[in-house]
Amino acid sequence: MTAQLHIISGKGGTGKTTVAAALALSLAHEGQHVLLVEVEARGGISQLFDVPVGGKEETHVARGLGGGEVRALAVDAKAALMEYLQIFYKLGRAGSLLEKFGAVDFATTIAPGMRDVLLTGKVYEVVRRDAHHARRGFQPYDAVVLDAPPTGRIGRFLGVNRELSGLAKMGPIKKQADSIMTMLTSGRSHLHLVTHAEEMPVQETIDAAAELRELGLTMGSIIINAEQAVLLDPDTRALLQEADFDESPLRADLTAADLRVGPTLVDGLLDAGRRRDQRLRLEERESARLEDLGMPIVRLPTIRDGIDAGGLRQLATALREQGLQ
Repeated sequence: MTAQLHIISGKGGTGKTTVAAALALSLAHEGQHVLLVEVEARGGISQLFDVPVGGKEETHVARGLGGGEVRALAVDAKAALMEYLQIFYKLGRAGSLLEKFGAVDFATTIAPGMRDVLLTGKVYEVVRRDAHHARRGFQPYDAVVLDAPPTGRIGRFLGVNRELSGLAKMGPIKKQADSIMTMLTSGRSHLHLVTHAEEMPVQETIDAAAELRELGLTMGSIIINAEQAVLLDPDTRALLQEADFDESPLRADLTAADLRVGPTLVDGLLDAGRRRDQRLRLEERESARLEDLGMPIVRLPTIRDGIDAGGLRQLATALREQGLQ
């Protein structure tokens, strides 16, 4: 059986790499193996786990919440091309001549779409591993989490093999392109979109969901990252909106707490409360727009002290508790 594939995309800056890492930790149950894959050469996984992650070997980076193993791979397009040439054209050492004459650089940095073909091809290779591959020394995985390109590019990235299949018409390249699209559109692949509950990220998420559905991809969850803690009860939020807000109960509570009550303290607290309420109203409004997509919504808290090992596990726990698996 092939691995379950979770594809994570989102607008830049919404924390998609962090969410992908947290999901990998969440999925790694006892005795299982999960691979976290990066395709953008940004080194995000290495930074999160403080472990060097290369493009040729799958590196152990953590133990999951359930005690399983999480490995990581930063797919290198050049290495993927050499593997591709060996599989389809049996070039062997002749491939090094192509690199010497610049053909590899051309294919991986200049030729339109070729880089994405190679990257998705490597993802396909690790997803389909089974016991036969294990006997040859290649670790099969129970789940693969792909930290994919952002929403502005995800449609082209995932759809490139459909275009390649149409161009190739026949032969091994067409066969692999078709196989990759079958993998991406199967029930074992799910695409999750990470966003913030703000106008621009939400609009980009809505646009991406429409584009990806047209590709026939199985949509997973909307993950609203870094939500603000509510802190204020509904009655307090309603009072803060009143123009003639009565400050006397607040002053009495501050005095009872043995605080020096003055205009600076009171005005500062009221201003902070109103700003928090405005932020919550924004998040509620934008969350309602996301609910119209008809996809499950997962909510992750803001991690105040930065994303370290503890923060990742906190997010992984939240994902597991909300059933994302």
